[in-house]
Amino acid sequence: MDKLRIGTILYANDAVKIIPQIIQHGFECFSIEFGNTEGVDMAETAKQLNEALSGKDAIISCLSNYGNPLEKGNDSEETVATWKRMIDNAHLFGTDLVTGFAGRLRDRSIIDSIPRFKEVFGELSKRAVGKGVRLAFENCSCNGNWKSGDWNIAHCPAAWEMMFDAVPSDNIGLEWEPCHQIIKLIDPIQQLRKWVGKVFHIHGKDASIAWDIIKEFGIDGPKKFAWDRIPGFGDCNWADIITILHQGGYKGVVDIEGWHDPMFRGELEMTGQVRALNYLKQCRGGDFVPNPVSEYKNY
Repeated sequence: MDKLRIGTILYANDAVKIIPQIIQHGFECFSIEFGNTEGVDMAETAKQLNEALSGKDAIISCLSNYGNPLEKGNDSEETVATWKRMIDNAHLFGTDLVTGFAGRLRDRSIIDSIPRFKEVFGELSKRAVGKGVRLAFENCSCNGNWKSGDWNIAHCPAAWEMMFDAVPSDNIGLEWEPCHQIIKLIDPIQQLRKWVGKVFHIHGKDASIAWDIIKEFGIDGPKKFAWDRIPGFGDCNWADIITILHQGGYKGVVDIEGWHDPMFRGELEMTGQVRALNYLKQCRGGDFVPNPVSEYKNY
């Protein structure tokens, strides 16, 4: 069985400095997040990151940008340009995966946003095919819903079906995490079993639901009922998630998405991430143990 690598997410402008400080904790891959890449020397960035990983058993899992590529205007145009730069330069980082938000037309429904999605990602998908690159969409709602929102349509299965119908290409898929589904009161295990074939990348972020608060105040009441958590402190059994990934032929990684947990924050951020790293390694089966050698082949 191929090892399912466990890593974390780093901002591109910090990654070269941070990797040497944390790689000894056992991180096996790094998702590199870019903002606006106008003026960024992608080749030089790749060179520096590859040097930081030289001689280490770790890889760059994907390049990411979380702008809104579907709106009209300078910000969205630069987001599309950044997707193009990441697609064109992914090979320099040793990865074939580019991820981010699918975007949406602000204050419009998901249905209204699909034609623009088809226009933008139909072209980006073709560009990616020519470079041997896959594209994956993060499943965060960014506080949007079916009728309205600011950033991302790719947050529910009904939208995924419409997106993949609009751009029917094998090189587009999902950057999935259970956190966003749990907070929407969706069963992530049932969802993953159905959609695992379209999952290209996993964000290692969980969530906890306070059902006592929901039962008393509902989901629109004055009290918070859900919290983002690192794996190992949320409601998901990641051993089940990793089993489903293996059963579904998943070939990607799990990159921990930190900076959200209400307990492991500030000076405890890396404490929490390393705790999640070790937990996820146990969920994938722990350290390899060779079988005993015997003349008896069957028991």
